[in-house]
Amino acid sequence: MALTDRQIVTAFAVLGVGLWYASRSVTDSSAVRLAVLIGVGVVVPTLVNQYRSRS
Repeated sequence: MALTDRQIVTAFAVLGVGLWYASRSVTDSSAVRLAVLIGVGVVVPTLVNQYRSRS
């Protein structure tokens, strides 16, 4: 299970960095870009892994 958790975190981290980079062309707000990076790269995979561990 630890391997799957790590894969989920890695996938969302890569997605978060990609979305952070893409958001640079959409907005100049560093707060929005940081929220995208932290939200997608940290918060979402944590929630997904917690949901998976409870099921």
